[in-house]
Formats: sequence, structure tokens, C-alpha cells
Amino acid sequence: MRDIHQVIDHRAVTTVFQPLVDITAGGVLGYEALTRGPAGSPWEAPIDMFAAAREAGREIELDWVCRAQAFRSILAAAPDPALTWFVNMEPVAVGTVGPPDLADLVDQAAARRLRVVTELTERALARDPSGLLAATAKLREARWGVALDDVGADPASLALMPFVHPDVVKLDMQLLRAPDDPHTARVVAAVAAYAEATGAVVLAEGIETIQHLATARAMGATVGQGRHYGWPGSLPRGRRAQARLPLIQPPRPADRTPFEIVRRVRPVTRTTKSLLMPMSRHLEALAGSGPEPPVLLACFQDARFFNGQAAERFARIAGHSPLVAALGAGLGNEPAPGVRGAGLAENDPLRAEWNVIVVGPHRAAALVARDVGETTKDGERQFDFALTHDRALVVDAARSLLRWLTAVPAAVT
Repeated sequence: MRDIHQVIDHRAVTTVFQPLVDITAGGVLGYEALTRGPAGSPWEAPIDMFAAAREAGREIELDWVCRAQAFRSILAAAPDPALTWFVNMEPVAVGTVGPPDLADLVDQAAARRLRVVTELTERALARDPSGLLAATAKLREARWGVALDDVGADPASLALMPFVHPDVVKLDMQLLRAPDDPHTARVVAAVAAYAEATGAVVLAEGIETIQHLATARAMGATVGQGRHYGWPGSLPRGRRAQARLPLIQPPRPADRTPFEIVRRVRPVTRTTKSLLMPMSRHLEALAGSGPEPPVLLACFQDARFFNGQAAERFARIAGHSPLVAALGAGLGNEPAPGVRGAGLAENDPLRAEWNVIVVGPHRAAALVARDVGETTKDGERQFDFALTHDRALVVDAARSLLRWLTAVPAAVT
């Protein structure tokens, strides 16, 4: 192969498989598909192959090539239906339509009811929240699961985890090698809280020794992967599943606004804007403090309320938060440095709402308010509002807002 274009055009990739093991009972429950470039070429390593494809503008097509080859190998092995297959997907490929020859293989996998778990990273959510939520919904329509990969490598993954609502949380392998690090403790605590609330599976990557296995168990992992259980290799025929990976119930898509979601289960009170301002500022302060950066989402009704001081506060928070967004009529895609924006149409139901929502690994709070529509001085405007710290309710409200955020335009190189 002379260049990356030939690798992609000729579909010149191979897939190897590494076992996934129930570390409590020791049984194999599935495999992760790991695709490689042509042996001995500059693109043999996946990271180098995808870097070259990205530079050539063909990263999405390469992702489809790799996934299709994985499914081709799985289908050829006539696998046990109880086995679970982990298949990686690049964030930029989420929600895209692949070439017919490649898409057909993915469709065959769905038709055969393979137990597939698609691995994503938090980068996809930060770039295209609404697109990722739509894509994961389609994956789950096919009864496939979702895994969040490399959790702990970037603190952002902890705050974004509840939005992806993964069936499987994959602990970054470096955590096993630094069990005494305070960062490790924070990650493990956040993942344990999520798993306890949802029933998600915790998977530890990079188990190579008995000590790594003991550490993984102490971190709450029930599934393991690594050289201790086997190197990546060809897929063995006739392998039977010795354990079954459970998948959790995905959240229902929210088609209501944050105020509508909260008021269904919480009483609302009427007060003035001036009395709501301290509550709003308090939640913004929560987003700007602590070692674990949270997500901050806010509705301002109109761009005139996202004034210079508000823009400065939100830009400061965006400097360390994985996702900060401001929505309102007249706001652009980036109303302040690092802040995601969304303009609202005249008849958009969010035009009447003032929402401030904070979601972090260990804290969640939402102020949701609706303008009653009286014409008066700004500070005396009346709002019906509710303040909640119910984590599940806050996440539902936040997830509903992500539908308004479009993808960040790709950088021009």
C-alpha cells in the first residue's frame, strides 16, 4: 500500500479480538474488536492510521471500513448469540451514513441480533450533543448497548457520563497503575455513584497482573480486559459465552422543556426576577468551583440578558468545564469564548424560560423558571419557578436542552 487512500479504497484492514472476562467468576462474556492497518506499513497502528486518514479528509470512511471489517469477521465465525461484542466508533462518525457495501455489513449484524456494545468517547458529546443523543437512540433501537471509553483519562468524561447514559463504563487503564492517586479516587467514586444509580457495568482495561486484578475489583469493576486474560488475536470458532453482560434500560428521549419536565413532579412558586437572581448566581458559582468540572447549561430568553458580565462569567467557567452553553433569541453559536450557543425562534417554547442547570460527577442542581408574560420593569417580571437537586430530574432537564445544540463546525486546516 503506497498511501492511506489505498488502504481505505482496498479496505485493507484486519481485525483482532481480545476477550472480555467476568472477573468475579472468570468466564468469557465477549470480545472487543481491535482493527489494525496493513502489517509492516506506516499505518499498522490504529492511532497512526486514523491520523493519516484525518489529514486526508477520510476519517469517517475509515471508521466505517474498520467497523464493517469487525462485523465481517464476527459473522464469519458463526458466534454464540449470548456473546457480547465491543466495537469502537470514532466520534466524527456518529450519525453518519456509510458507503453501501460497508453499511450493509452493519445492517447484517443488526439483523442477526448480535449483542453489540458501541464504544464512544466523551469528545463526541462535547462537539455534537444533539447528534450524539440521536445516534445513541438509534443504536439502542437496534438493541445495542453503549460504552463510554477511557473514563478517567480526561476529567470531562465524568461530567458528561450521565448524558451518554452508558451501559458500560470503561476505566482508563492508567487508573490501575496509580490506585493511590487522588485523581483515581475521585474517578472511582464518581463511576461507583453512576453504576449504583443506573446498574451500569464497570469494566477495567489493561489488567496484566494479579495485582491489577485485585485493584480492579477494589475499584468496583466486574468485567476485565487485558493481557492477563489473553492477547488480541484471531477470533476462536465455537467459543461459547460463559457469562452474560447485562445492558441497562436507556432513558426515554425528552421532548419537553426543562420547566415542563420539572414542574410535573415538583411544585412551582411565583416570584420576581430580582429574587431569582441570587439563586441563579449561586448555581453558576457551583459550576465555577471544585476540582471536577461540571456541565453548565442556561437559557437566557433573549440575547440582551446575556450581557457583558454574564458572558465573562460563562467564558471563565468554560475555561475548565467540558460543556458550557447559553441559549436565547439572537445568540450565535459561540456567544462568548468557549461557550456553546443556540439561537431561539420567536415561537420556541424556550423563549419563555429562564433555566440554569449544573451537572457534575457528585452534584446536580437546576433552577427552572417560566415568564408569566406580564409587561413591567425587568427586575419585577414574574416567574413561576422550581429549584431541584434531584439528580435524575436535573439530568433529564439538562438532556432535554442538548437537543437545541448543533455540531461545532469542523476546523479548516
